[in-house]
Amino acid sequence: MKILIAEDDFVSRKVLLGHLQQYGHCDVAIDGIEAVEAITGAIEAKAPYDLVFLDIMMPNMDGQEALTCIRQVEGKNGISVGDGAKVVMTTALSDAHNVLKAFNGQCEAYIVKPVTREKILTQLIELEMVPREAAG
Repeated sequence: MKILIAEDDFVSRKVLLGHLQQYGHCDVAIDGIEAVEAITGAIEAKAPYDLVFLDIMMPNMDGQEALTCIRQVEGKNGISVGDGAKVVMTTALSDAHNVLKAFNGQCEAYIVKPVTREKILTQLIELEMVPREAAG
């Protein structure tokens, strides 16, 4: 599995990397601009990401805007809704406005920080990215 972690906070990035690297190859982006560039480059190289963990509160381009751009890039490259990368929003924001905006932007999941191994595993199982037996 090919995974992109878009997170501006160093510690949060390290935590996500530590939890996710057992499931596949992980790349990191420090803001939404880098995330969109990484997604675009991967699609153009015919090696798209399977999974994206996208923080909402990032400088330069926030996660909500990056999600919109990611879905636009996928669409322009003939990737139908539901066939692109599975996007998991990660954030300290649990208010209804941000949650609804993320799902309206076509994310597949939403994790409120702190992100834990258990929360990640639950989402990966629900997204059918890892087998249910992985929960042990």
